[in-house]
Amino acid sequence: MIVTGLELDFFRNYTHLEAEFDSRVNLIYGDNAQGKTNLLEAIAYLSAARSHRARYDREMIMLDVNSAFIKGGVFSRDRNFTLEAKLFRGRGRQLFSNGVKLKTTGELAGILNTVLFCPEDLSLIRAGAAERRKFLDGAICQLRPRYAQALGEYNRLYDHKTRILRDWPENPSLLQTLDDFNLRMAQTGAIIIHYRAHFIKRLRECAPAIHGEFSGGREGLELSYETVSTVTDPQRPPKELLPQLLEHQESHRQAEIDSRQCLSGPHKDDLAVSIGGQSAKTYASQGQTRTAALSLKLAQREIFQEDTGEWPVLLLDDVLSELDPRRQSFVLNRIRGGQVFITCCEEEKLEGLEGGKAFHIQNGKLV
Repeated sequence: MIVTGLELDFFRNYTHLEAEFDSRVNLIYGDNAQGKTNLLEAIAYLSAARSHRARYDREMIMLDVNSAFIKGGVFSRDRNFTLEAKLFRGRGRQLFSNGVKLKTTGELAGILNTVLFCPEDLSLIRAGAAERRKFLDGAICQLRPRYAQALGEYNRLYDHKTRILRDWPENPSLLQTLDDFNLRMAQTGAIIIHYRAHFIKRLRECAPAIHGEFSGGREGLELSYETVSTVTDPQRPPKELLPQLLEHQESHRQAEIDSRQCLSGPHKDDLAVSIGGQSAKTYASQGQTRTAALSLKLAQREIFQEDTGEWPVLLLDDVLSELDPRRQSFVLNRIRGGQVFITCCEEEKLEGLEGGKAFHIQNGKLV
C-alpha cells in the first residue's frame, strides 16, 4: 500500500497543500507547531475516518472556516484509488472512494491501512483501558468492515442507553425501552468481543517475539483480554456469546438503574499487558513502557501484512527522537519494506535511512 499524493484544503493549519510522495521513506521535517503531525493525521484519517487526537471531526477544520477537504491518491491491491473526505462544521462528513460516496466508514476497510506511532502512544501501556480499546478499535476497523459497522452501531446504542438511564427519574416511561436497547447492544457487543478476542490472539503470537528482540531477551511480554465476566470463551462465534452477554446485563439491570450508568458491555474491555508476570500499567519502568508500546505497534504492522499481503503505511510522528540509539536502530531495521512517513525537527539527522524524499513544513506550507 502506497500513498502517492495528498491534497488538503482548510485542514488544521493547512489552507492548501499538494504533495507527491516517495514509495519508500518520506521525511517530514520542520520546527515544532508547523503542521508535521497534521499531515500524518490527514493520511491516517483516510484509512478509517478516525483521528488519533480529535474526538470530533470539526476539530480538524481550520478556524473561521465551515469545511475542510482531504484527498489522497492510494495504490493498493494492484489498482489506484482516490480517497476523499469532506468535513463540515456541524453537518457531519462525506467520504468517497473513486468518486463514489460511501455509506459507512466500514467501506474504507482494506483500501489504505496505516499504523501510526506518536508520542502519546508511549503512554499506551500506563494509561487507562480506554486508550487500549482505542488501539484495538483503530486496528480492527481497518481490517474488518463488519467490526467497524458493529462498533459504530454499539456506540450509538450506548449513547442512547446512557441518556435513558440518566433521564428516567424525570421520565419513568423511558425504562420501557431499556430491554430493546439491551438486546441490540448485546448483539453488536458479541460481534465486537469476538473480533477483539481474535485480534488479541494474533497480537499474542507476534508482540512477545518482537518485545524479546527489543529487550535483548531479558523480559517476557504477556497479553490477555479482559471482557464481560460471563463470557467463558470470547473467541466463540457471536451467536454463542449473545446469551452470556444477556445474562450479564440482567444481573446488572438494577445496579444500572440505581446508578444511572451503563455498567455491562464491551465498552469496559481492556487489553491487559504484563512484563515478567507483573502488570505493566502499575510496575513498568519508562524504558519498559516504551518498549512494550513499540512492540504492540510493530506487531500490528506485521499482522496487517500477514492479513493483506501488503505492508501498511507506517506513520512515525516524532517518535525516534525519544528513543535511545539502540531502540532507534531496532525500529529502523524492523521497518524495512513498505512506505514510511517520519516527522522530526529540522536539526535532527536520522541515521539508517536511505533513499526517499524530504519535505520541509513551515507554518502549514510546503517550502
